[in-house]
Amino acid sequence: MSACDWRSRPPFCIGEARRDAENTSMLSLSALRRALCSSQRAWVMAAGGQLSSVPEVELDPDGTFKYILVRVQRGTDEHRDIVRGTAGAEFHNHIFEKVNPEMEKLGFVCKCLGGGKIEHNSKDKKIRVFGLSTGYGKADHSVTVEILKRTYKDYEISWSDDKK
Repeated sequence: MSACDWRSRPPFCIGEARRDAENTSMLSLSALRRALCSSQRAWVMAAGGQLSSVPEVELDPDGTFKYILVRVQRGTDEHRDIVRGTAGAEFHNHIFEKVNPEMEKLGFVCKCLGGGKIEHNSKDKKIRVFGLSTGYGKADHSVTVEILKRTYKDYEISWSDDKK
């Protein structure tokens, strides 16, 4: 057994990666894992990616469709709000049921903060946020718009509390 105790953290360490790298011209995948995972936090990040790597926005390019505002968290103090919307969702929970397992695989916990509708016109570069989710309640559309503005910088983006 190596100097790394597999019961207390991942079963590999940087020293092993160096030995592997010296013995071969190409770094193996297992050696790369060992190099990345010298601490528990590094292991979580390597296994699940960093919170900043989660795209803030994923929307269909055109149409009027349901959307949800989701808080993605790692621990209690690290979080990011993301927007997901698609015409393929009959109900808001269908979007969450797709997003949540994807984020769990990356080591994150998700909470739906609410929903509504988005009218997206990529030709005219306009997005309108409105409405609410019967199941999750109304998302804070002003927060949604601020997130959308970071992704769609050259768009005209508006919101209202109108239901239609």
